[in-house]
Formats: sequence, structure tokens, C-alpha cells
Amino acid sequence: MTKPGRKTGALESVPAIAPPPAKEYNQPQPPPHLSVEAAQWWQQVIADYDLEPHHVRLLQSAAEAWDRMQQARQALADHGALTFTGANGDLKTHPAVAIERDARIAYARLVRELDLDAGAPSESKRPPALHSNRRD
Repeated sequence: MTKPGRKTGALESVPAIAPPPAKEYNQPQPPPHLSVEAAQWWQQVIADYDLEPHHVRLLQSAAEAWDRMQQARQALADHGALTFTGANGDLKTHPAVAIERDARIAYARLVRELDLDAGAPSESKRPPALHSNRRD
């Protein structure tokens, strides 16, 4: 009489289980409120980089900052000057100047955060570059 349990000798072959089919990656589309230029940039970045969901949100913020900067530049062009005369006769800076400046800074920081400006390392005292999201 033999003991119950595993028998000695060759193991029975187990049929291989096929891996599930690869999911088709649906690239996120640019938000509809972006300008045509910003939407095209969005699509190019999505095609060139591997972005996590939180990176996509940063990309949206960068595209929105770019659009805001362009809107402020257009407002300044429509106004015709960077300054205006206030009610008391004093010279004041047009509010669009600050909007453009703030949007430009936000855009530059977001692009850096996404590591879209990756290039050769510089010798400057800038903060170190972030890990790249660039596709290989």
C-alpha cells in the first residue's frame, strides 16, 4: 500500500495559460477648452513621453498656463501699451503684464516638473534635473 500524497517521478505537465490580450492604450485627449496650438502641443507630448495620470494633470496645467500667457499677450497688444494712466493721473502697470508673467513662470515650472526640457546637464547652480519620462 502506498502513502497518499505526491508521487515520485516526473511531474505532470500543466497546460500553459495564455496571458490576457494586451490592452490597447488609449491616449488621453486634450481638454476641449485648450487653444489649437496648445492642443497640438499636448498631443505631441502624449505621443513622445510615458506619462502617469498625475503627469497628465500637470500637462493640462502647463497647456492652460501657455494659453493664459497668450491671452494676456493679446490683451496687451489690444491695449497698445504696458501701462495706463490711473484716475489720479499716476502711471499704472496693465494687469495683463502680471498675468503674462505669472503664466510664463507657471508654464516653465510645469515643463521642468514634467522633465520636458531635458537636455545636456549644465554647470549652473540650478536644481538637479528630474527623472525623465521620455519614451525610449
